[in-house]
Amino acid sequence: MQPPVFLADRAQLEADVVVLSGAEGRHAAAVRRLRPGERADVADGAGLVAECVVTGPAAGGLELTVRARREVPRPDPAVTVVQAIPKGDRGELAVEEMTEVGVDRIVPWTAARCVPVWRGARGERSLAKWRLTAREAAKQSRRAWLPEVTEPASAGRVAQLIAGAACAVVLEPDAAVRLGRLGLPGSGELLVVVGPEGGITGEESAAFRAAGATACRLGPTVLRTSTAGAVAAAILLSRSGRW
Repeated sequence: MQPPVFLADRAQLEADVVVLSGAEGRHAAAVRRLRPGERADVADGAGLVAECVVTGPAAGGLELTVRARREVPRPDPAVTVVQAIPKGDRGELAVEEMTEVGVDRIVPWTAARCVPVWRGARGERSLAKWRLTAREAAKQSRRAWLPEVTEPASAGRVAQLIAGAACAVVLEPDAAVRLGRLGLPGSGELLVVVGPEGGITGEESAAFRAAGATACRLGPTVLRTSTAGAVAAAILLSRSGRW
């Protein structure tokens, strides 16, 4: 059984002893109930992982001794998913699945046909939920690099991201090209745009294609917006050699 992963600052991981406190310490001590002699990994979310052994309790958490450290290179090619904001808790579900699969950056997109509107305090709370979901899913899936969850993007901003990517696709169920057969670059950013429940508008689709995106379909079935991003990312990760 692989040891659990917790998060701490890089400066903490450079010391011989790591003290997990706060929410991470409470989780390690009270939820995971780690005991002296048990293994645990502590990561900084930016590639550094410390392999540790629990030595005993500390104020509000646990004390761990570092046995070894390793630096995990930033993944390449990187995968970005532009996710149209879904209704209810399907946004957090999408973020959780994409993080577990291995997506490197998640961009909430305020598409024209999105039902939720992220404005003011509500938008801040929703974005915070997405970021917390990504953090917890990254720990569960033992990721050395936390995925970035950006500020919400407009269609214009998405077009800019498409123009800067090494390869960009827009998922459309009636597209002639299958994502599984699209030629991919060996390095750089692979970007996928996932539309809302009501679909991408003609204007959005035209703007994205003008920016350099290719319309692609996943397969014979139509997936929910909350699962399409994870499935598309899995295809790209497999075909790019990261899986």
